[in-house]
Amino acid sequence: MKWLLFLLVFAPTWAIGQCKVYRIGAKGDTLNCVDKQDHKQGKWVVHVDALRGEPGYEEEGVYRNDKKEGVWRCYNLNGDIIALESYRWGNKDGVSRYFTIQGLLREESWKATNPENPYDTIEVPDPIDPYKVQMKVIKVEGSTVKHGRWQFYDPSSGMVAKTENYFLGTLEDPNKKYLSANTASDSAMQIRKKLSDENKPKEVADFDKKNSGKKKYKVREGRVGY
Repeated sequence: MKWLLFLLVFAPTWAIGQCKVYRIGAKGDTLNCVDKQDHKQGKWVVHVDALRGEPGYEEEGVYRNDKKEGVWRCYNLNGDIIALESYRWGNKDGVSRYFTIQGLLREESWKATNPENPYDTIEVPDPIDPYKVQMKVIKVEGSTVKHGRWQFYDPSSGMVAKTENYFLGTLEDPNKKYLSANTASDSAMQIRKKLSDENKPKEVADFDKKNSGKKKYKVREGRVGY
């Protein structure tokens, strides 16, 4: 309990001590910290005035060594939310949402690349057997790429107007079927079941056909008392 009290009292002082430049927010928290290595750190609130026809805005979020991290919120100068953006390693990662006064306008999905390890593992369909996938390590080009589902909305009705799917920056063809590990596994199971059914003895096939649809039927196992 004493250690907790110590942290609550002195942690803000320690944080300020790491900052060369900072300001204190309305709630007493430390904002807009620039450390002694000239890196932006911690919570930031950035105000941008309207200029040359471009609307002003205010955004808030966390910096880690000059790079945006986590969820950043952006508001117009009237205080209305216009964007929720997710960041990792200073680049967009995950789902970002954009709004108008009427409602949700667009959802984007991004995948950021770790600059220290710019590789990813993906599922690649087998060129011979389309029902198999292999895991392959590839180098990801770019700091962040479109990856996943993008949805565009009609703000007035809230209905989805258009959907796009991306895979590591490439727009997928909606008319082409892509196999994931799960769908490939399910398809392979169906093929094995079909082959198994085709190779069943006639007596077994007739028995299964006769009892199909029944919840339970008994099978003689040779035990006494049946």
